[in-house]
Amino acid sequence: MGQGHPENTAENSTPFVVKLAGELLPHGLQGEIWAARIRNPLSQPSASAATVDVEVLPYSPSLLTTIRQAREAGRTILLQADPADQTTQRIASHLPLFDKIDPNAQSDHKQASQAKSNTLKNWLSAFRLHQWVKNALIFVPLLASHEFSNPVLLLEAFIAFIAFGLCASSVYILNDIMDLNDDRHHKSKRFRPFAAGRLSVSAGLTAFPLLLLAAFTIAFLILPWLFAAVLAAYYLLTLVYSLLLKRLMALDVIALAMLYTLRIFAGVAALNLKLTFWLLAFAMFLFLSLALAKRFAEIRDALERGRTGKTRGRDYDTRDLEMISSLGAASGYQAVMVLALYIYEQSTVALYSNPEFLWLACPVLLFWITRVWMLTHRGQMHEDPVVFAARDWISQVAGAIFLLIFLTAS
Repeated sequence: MGQGHPENTAENSTPFVVKLAGELLPHGLQGEIWAARIRNPLSQPSASAATVDVEVLPYSPSLLTTIRQAREAGRTILLQADPADQTTQRIASHLPLFDKIDPNAQSDHKQASQAKSNTLKNWLSAFRLHQWVKNALIFVPLLASHEFSNPVLLLEAFIAFIAFGLCASSVYILNDIMDLNDDRHHKSKRFRPFAAGRLSVSAGLTAFPLLLLAAFTIAFLILPWLFAAVLAAYYLLTLVYSLLLKRLMALDVIALAMLYTLRIFAGVAALNLKLTFWLLAFAMFLFLSLALAKRFAEIRDALERGRTGKTRGRDYDTRDLEMISSLGAASGYQAVMVLALYIYEQSTVALYSNPEFLWLACPVLLFWITRVWMLTHRGQMHEDPVVFAARDWISQVAGAIFLLIFLTAS
């Protein structure tokens, strides 16, 4: 508890009561122990409480200032919370500002209310709708099979896009709940709705199965059963990645590459198209390169903030940067090699009226891969490379030229 302060006078004899939930911390943090139990299902309550890192909880900075001013004025500071709760005790120890934890203390001051937790804006942020751009990979098999002008297949691809997006949002919410402590140590992830306490863990635990149910309902009722199987494989791999693989060197980036590639599998399954060896090989090498770029950006950011050695939540050392960049660039260039071999294949030539134009796609892809890695190396890659490509106008132009080359060749 806090240190003693001057003897109270008539003006400052009224205790200053601080509510833990809704004032010192957002209402959304109620249910934090549930998240700890998900991460450590076999642990005791006290051990689960210890997994909540009280040093990085989103405390109200304005209220902390007000509390310090009240202490300086000689007022007794009471924390309205459960004194038997392990997390509450650790918070009180971390913030030596409170004279007593009193669950029945009543506040007589007017504390500015914080924003409501469960707002539409926060939910849309938790769904990470901007990440749905990655699900556009579902349309790639349409392009590869020269069926993009088929309205029936386009509609089915769009339905698959929606179903996959709902499934992905379910995964994002569950992942955010499981990674609360790690996210609060991250310079940007700490502002996510669950990490910042703007959405409650209990609300998230209700939302993620509903989104998953909606995704599989669409899959089973409208699309082929094989699409539902791919969706299930994606969800299972994502769970294994979140619980285990993301903390294992090399396996994490391979899993990320597979998660990207499964979106192409989903498009093939939803539209009953044929998956070619060339498309699969190209996707794996390209997405492995992008996964390594994402990991490189995270480690480089940690190094810039003065952290050395093992990075938090990852099985990488800051000394691994050079090797990661080498592997990532090599994988990206290997994807270009696969594209070149595809163009050279005689069966490919038969699919296009002007196959010689396809060779122009190689320098375009070489330019884009090189640019991605140069920007990553300079510390200018601050998000998922696929999301970056969707927002970067140069990447958009390169993508349009790449597509135009294949259309011209057709």
